[in-house]
Amino acid sequence: MRDGKGPSRAPVLQFTNCRILRGRRLLREDLWVREGRILDPEKLFFEERLVADQQRDCGGCILAPGFIDVQINGGFGVDFSQATEDVGSGVALVAQRILSHGVTSFCPTLVTSPPEVYHKVLPQIPVKSGGPHGAGVLGVHLEGPFISREKRGAHPEAYLRSFEANAFHDVLATYGSLDNVRIVTLAPELGRSHEVIRALTARGICVSLGHSVADLQVAEEAVQSGATFITHLFNAMLPFHHRDPGIVGLLTSDRLPPGRHIFYGMISDGMHTNPAALRIAHRAHPQGTKTLSGSIAPMDVCVRHFLQATGCSVESALEAASLHPAQLLGLEKLKGTLDFGADAGQGPMWGGLGSLKIQEFLGGLGQGQGGQRVESLLCPGSLTQPASLGQIPLAQQARLSDI
Repeated sequence: MRDGKGPSRAPVLQFTNCRILRGRRLLREDLWVREGRILDPEKLFFEERLVADQQRDCGGCILAPGFIDVQINGGFGVDFSQATEDVGSGVALVAQRILSHGVTSFCPTLVTSPPEVYHKVLPQIPVKSGGPHGAGVLGVHLEGPFISREKRGAHPEAYLRSFEANAFHDVLATYGSLDNVRIVTLAPELGRSHEVIRALTARGICVSLGHSVADLQVAEEAVQSGATFITHLFNAMLPFHHRDPGIVGLLTSDRLPPGRHIFYGMISDGMHTNPAALRIAHRAHPQGTKTLSGSIAPMDVCVRHFLQATGCSVESALEAASLHPAQLLGLEKLKGTLDFGADAGQGPMWGGLGSLKIQEFLGGLGQGQGGQRVESLLCPGSLTQPASLGQIPLAQQARLSDI
């Protein structure tokens, strides 16, 4: 058998003594990685006739997909909505820092801003692959300005907009190029919103419902037009009412198109959303959950709180921050999973496992399926020491606290 020492072949890394999150189960299997891709060991052995070049003993820990944060307004002194000459450096800083909190891909999020800010900022945030330098950028999330005045929260009222007669033209005039845009949050009760939803989804842009006073019927019509996401469920929308549950009612609606899956984000930081509300949402629609930071709490803290508050399995908590957002963005074949062929982070980061202290993250908080004790968590591409979360600018903190 070839030992794979030739100069033209990338090394194969084998992670042993671990539990892998795969197919909603924790499996006691080894994980094989080469050039940032997860390998099928049978094909490697029988077709390529290769063995691992390096092995890493994980000490019985869990290997899970990297987290995906689809709504992050900034951090570490950076506000993505500030129109500077070097927006890219701020994005790069956040991308690097969030690795230590398990986030390997994210959508930089801009709050309601004037057109000149969008025109200046958006071209400076291109889609970018992740690696040792930082988490990957999946595209920008535009939260506003086409939202409800009543539910604007801390979004500046002066910059809120409605759709004019040529609705999609108004969108383009406001944002400029949509090339780097992945998600748009809007209020579906605005006139001509369904025209905009159809136009955005036709371009492959995910439409999310939020900062809205829409009733359930309007929300259902928005989903029928192509909307697939709810921005910070329960926050900045009409409260649940038994006669009309509003956007929240989408979780159990029977008027959604066949096969259409609605996802929702929740601010699982222990402050914005009561634990009882987290439990209601998760139990009503567990496969659509996407946990969010949404405040100055990092993603790993939110996953821990979500696990404690809902009493869900460790597998479900991890998938809420990895698989589900990947499914939302249509990336589940490559991200949010440890299936063969999926992204596995970058070689130098995997290779550093042996010399780094493993982040004890979910220790003592719950049991896996079959009663396995959770000792710690490893996220591909984020095998680094935990870093303290930097401070979002005061203005941004005020915005977030008023959601």
